[in-house]
Amino acid sequence: MVILRPRVFVTRQFFPEALEVLTDAADTEVWPDDEPPTPEQLLGKVVEADGILTNIMDRIDADVFQAAHRLKVVSQLGVGVDNIDVAEATRRGVLVGNTPGVLAKATADIAFGLLMSAARRISEGDRWLRAGNWKMQYHPMVWLGAEVHGATLGIIGMGQIGVEMAKRARGFDMRVIYYSRTRKLELESQLGMEYFEPSDLLSTADFVTLHIPLTLETRHFIGERELRLMKPTAILVNTARGAVVDSQALYTALKEGWISGAALDVTDPEPILPDDPLLTLDNLVITPHIGSASIDSRRRTCLLAARNVVAGIEGRRLEACANPEVYAAKGI
Repeated sequence: MVILRPRVFVTRQFFPEALEVLTDAADTEVWPDDEPPTPEQLLGKVVEADGILTNIMDRIDADVFQAAHRLKVVSQLGVGVDNIDVAEATRRGVLVGNTPGVLAKATADIAFGLLMSAARRISEGDRWLRAGNWKMQYHPMVWLGAEVHGATLGIIGMGQIGVEMAKRARGFDMRVIYYSRTRKLELESQLGMEYFEPSDLLSTADFVTLHIPLTLETRHFIGERELRLMKPTAILVNTARGAVVDSQALYTALKEGWISGAALDVTDPEPILPDDPLLTLDNLVITPHIGSASIDSRRRTCLLAARNVVAGIEGRRLEACANPEVYAAKGI
């Protein structure tokens, strides 16, 4: 009697040690190209899949779930699962895994690096110098930037990444104020933070950094009203999801000087279009969604995502699950 092994489809190449976790447990196919599979290609690959390992560029919608009639688990390479129809997965009894925790420190590093770059105009200076504009001519009123040390940092979203940002701010003797759906009294005591409602935080902070998931409620959480509340000297940092910020409103705010600058690791749409007007602005620092892209962080993320797949196809609980209510239906 031939025992058929489970089948897993992985939508990108990733760390060999994580791939080994999968191949030990299942027949595994890895998409070979750097570009993601098209929706049509994805549908063709998941027809016989028991598990899919995805990332944020893959749209896992009702059509995918309809095509993947054997599917037991979708494992996301990342924390956010807004690219996955979690409600449809739950309705069909498909577990959705994600990878919280392992990328918090790396993402906070990027967020604070973007903050520093925007504040001290590092990226702007780099572009200017490479264009051949530099002269050895000191001027006390040229290339002035914002002081980070001792400034007020406003953190919106006090999850694991928000906590890591607060820790980094302490090293710069910053005043830390924050908003979260629930107050974190213990963290306030530990990290010396103050709780503010969003409007008060926006009007008080010198730097505002966003660490909230993308949901129907948080889409365009920062729009024209919120940008006008910020100080004209303030800088906005977004490493969450692009659509948390209204891109058109942000462009106007930067162009007309409602705020001093912005730094983005995420955009809406993503990838950003080459002719997007945001790319014409000198007071914007932008990176290609690399918040978790340290070697160690990505390796740990891939390993956790792989273990989630194996747990799902073997009928066990995932290490991290976005729809744990499925456990009861599956009796696990």
